Amino acid sequence: MTLDASSRNQTVAIIGGGPAGLMAAEVLSQAGYKVDVYDGMPSVGRKFLLAGVGGMNITHSEPSPAFVSRYAERASVIAPMLRSFGAQALCDWIHGLGIQTFTGSSGRVFPADMKAAPLLRAWLKRLREAGVVIHTRHRWLGWNADSSLRIATPDGEIALTPAAILLALGGASWARLGSDGAWVPLLEQRSVCVAPLQAANCGFEVDAWSELLRSKFAGAPLKNVAMGLRGQPLRLGECVVTQTGVEGSLVYALSARIREAINQSGSATVEIDLLPGKTLAEVQRALSKPRGSRSLSKHLHSQLGIDGIKAALLRELMPAATFTDPALLASAIKALPLTLIRPRPLDEAISTAGGVTFEALDEQMMINALPGVFCAGEMLDWEAPTGGYLLTACFASGRAAALGMVSWLRSS
Repeated sequence: MTLDASSRNQTVAIIGGGPAGLMAAEVLSQAGYKVDVYDGMPSVGRKFLLAGVGGMNITHSEPSPAFVSRYAERASVIAPMLRSFGAQALCDWIHGLGIQTFTGSSGRVFPADMKAAPLLRAWLKRLREAGVVIHTRHRWLGWNADSSLRIATPDGEIALTPAAILLALGGASWARLGSDGAWVPLLEQRSVCVAPLQAANCGFEVDAWSELLRSKFAGAPLKNVAMGLRGQPLRLGECVVTQTGVEGSLVYALSARIREAINQSGSATVEIDLLPGKTLAEVQRALSKPRGSRSLSKHLHSQLGIDGIKAALLRELMPAATFTDPALLASAIKALPLTLIRPRPLDEAISTAGGVTFEALDEQMMINALPGVFCAGEMLDWEAPTGGYLLTACFASGRAAALGMVSWLRSS
């Protein structure tokens, strides 16, 4: 990017120190702007670090068409950002920080040591060396009457008048890490269209498990199953039975569809194939074999390997008559209905759906109602499953918004 002489005396403000905000800071500093990053927490990148606790899944290696499709109805607006800064570009950028990556058997891409902290430390060092100033414990409160920014600091409130502003405030999950959605009314007061924030990549609740299932099987993994909304294709994976319902990677992958079905009908019924490796006919043949003096539980175990949580769910969700008819039982094993009534609380979700709508932005990611104010990251109205897609789009949108800021500042 070529430097513009006029940029040397211009200061831009970035509100939010997550991946989107920090990526924008890097692009803007490279363009010659003075960059101040403001974050309400004691340190930046807190949700980024939490995401790396179990292994920092930075992106995914699948081909571009499949990758872009993960953003569902927002694929068309995310696609240009990914063409400019997609999975490979993100990996190259990480390598430039001195962090190597590897691709796992699932196609997910990780830093070599699986940790987020070394990557963040190297990145912050480079940003500071580039002149980016990071202000922690500085919370954005909105605007003053003269349109200056209100910032709460440990020493009291200050007012700022930067040349341009980027909002990268995240969604509303994990409020203790800084993403609390407090920005929503501040933007709505300025006539910015914000789609309601909802839980994404989240667990769901049932009406009520029995005391037996809660006490004996809460926390049990449900492995090697397939799940999908009734009438839709099933997806292979695993999940966990909780005190209140189900959660885990398989549920997260289906969460958008489950949530929307609940929004429309008040509940959603998913079907679980407990034995996706066997056909219905194979299950029926196994159950039709004589069991002699063995109990049905032992018969299920010996013929089909069904025991533990799988057997418990069958007992929990199906009427007693099912277990006297091999055909009915086989059908239940291949399509066990589970009714879900609500998502878990928003603050428990991995990510958030809803946010500033793309229709409220121009092509440079500037808010139409607020000239000079840009948006990026999870506070935009898009969602994606886990697997590196969330982070990739946060990085890419931060870069896209920063480029939009540069273009707007140079033409102003």
